[in-house]
Amino acid sequence: MQTNQPDQSQHKFEHVRHKPPTALKEERPLIVACSPLRSNVNLSTIFRTAGCCGVREIIATGNAKLIGKIARDGADEVKLTPRNSLPPVLKKLKEDGYTLVGLEQTTNSTELSQYAFPKKAVLVVGSEREGLSQECLCLLDAVVEIPVWGMPYSYNVATATSMAIYEYCRQHPAG
Repeated sequence: MQTNQPDQSQHKFEHVRHKPPTALKEERPLIVACSPLRSNVNLSTIFRTAGCCGVREIIATGNAKLIGKIARDGADEVKLTPRNSLPPVLKKLKEDGYTLVGLEQTTNSTELSQYAFPKKAVLVVGSEREGLSQECLCLLDAVVEIPVWGMPYSYNVATATSMAIYEYCRQHPAG
């Protein structure tokens, strides 16, 4: 007798819990620089994504505190560099040869999927409500944005940052 039920003894997919990370050939030369974030949940989520993607440093301004249960191993794997103000940090990173890429909706921003990230880059992230300041925007080499097809008008800062970090890693998979 035949049934339309799949044979339970053979599985096409099996769950793998905590698959080991893929090794990078070299350290990723990507830094994330954050404007003061209102929510430590957002910063902690960005740390978790950064850890998963092999990003080793996040520069955070404002009252930067991590929530361990959200950041998970990212809190241990990613260096937190607290700073008082973002513009002086961005000027120094530019002098050190980094390309400064803002994540913001602007008049001349490039759609994230159309932007070719340079390997040595700083992803500059604005605050939840105000975004990037004009002072920061004036220092950037490029600005990327993520299209929105519904409401609200923009993604959550941690969600958008995660998408941008992933896109960078997709373009530079080996580190």
